Amino acid sequence: MQRQDEGDHVPQHRELSVNGITVHVAEQGEGPLVLLLHGFPESWYSWRHQFEPLAAAGYRVVAPDQRGYGGTDRPEDVDAYTIMHLVGDVVGLIAALGEREAVVVGHDWGAPVAWHTALLRPDLVRGVAGLSVAPTPRGSRRPLEAARERFGDGFYQLYFQQPGVADAELARDPRTTFRKTLVGASGDAVPPSAPGEGFLGPFADPEELPAWLTEADVDAFAEQYRRHGFTGGLNWYRNIDRNWELTAPWEGAVITPPALFITGERDLVRGFYPPGFFEHLPAIAPNLRAVHDLAGCGHWMQQERPDEVNSALLEFLSGL
Repeated sequence: MQRQDEGDHVPQHRELSVNGITVHVAEQGEGPLVLLLHGFPESWYSWRHQFEPLAAAGYRVVAPDQRGYGGTDRPEDVDAYTIMHLVGDVVGLIAALGEREAVVVGHDWGAPVAWHTALLRPDLVRGVAGLSVAPTPRGSRRPLEAARERFGDGFYQLYFQQPGVADAELARDPRTTFRKTLVGASGDAVPPSAPGEGFLGPFADPEELPAWLTEADVDAFAEQYRRHGFTGGLNWYRNIDRNWELTAPWEGAVITPPALFITGERDLVRGFYPPGFFEHLPAIAPNLRAVHDLAGCGHWMQQERPDEVNSALLEFLSGL
């Protein structure tokens, strides 16, 4: 492995033993620990624009491939991907890095992991930031039942429950999968002329990529998934109802560490929340310091709008 002082301006890569699995991490910088947790279908590479600015500001930036993704182990059992396993991996990673606490930042699925780490282990969390996915109350009903009633049987989270189905669709041509999903869920999305079936059906295959995404970026994601597949990440969705059961002891509990939320005006996830939901976030996270709503931005905000996201993160970090 390249020594840190030989490549201060690029992330260094290594593997760590955490909770019985091997976790691949990318890291850069020295100082207080900032963990960056990616979503689906992504990897550490989703944070490529955050390493240098945060490290230059005096932080130790670490982005793992989370359980089931990229260079990290992929347990076979579906029930090895519960929120307790995912939070446990963050807790174990902090210790494996020789640290006692961290600021935990998550995007997409990484956001619920960050919020739950702050909820379950506030002693380890100096601050918590969520991108796209807000902290939400546990709710009184099983989430998939509520999703079916609200969004119908074709809702993607329900489609993902079928073993092997979405796995095969997404793995058929990883490069096309990433061109469609990264552009199709962004602020630059253009609807297809004739929507098709499956998860990818609503997304067009763009003739040209937007300025924030390069063909090399698409290749980087596609190569990771060509080697390792999509099942590990899909298994997170297959634990949604199980997570609801496991978190029953924290019904009504609030997130106490300092918090930040960043959303995009065109993020598809916004449609999951009722009107006015964001106004009530302080009831869930009483120490919420700021909410940033990025005009014209879609789901992949740290890739689409890195300068704005980095500015928001650095402002939040400086106030801790």
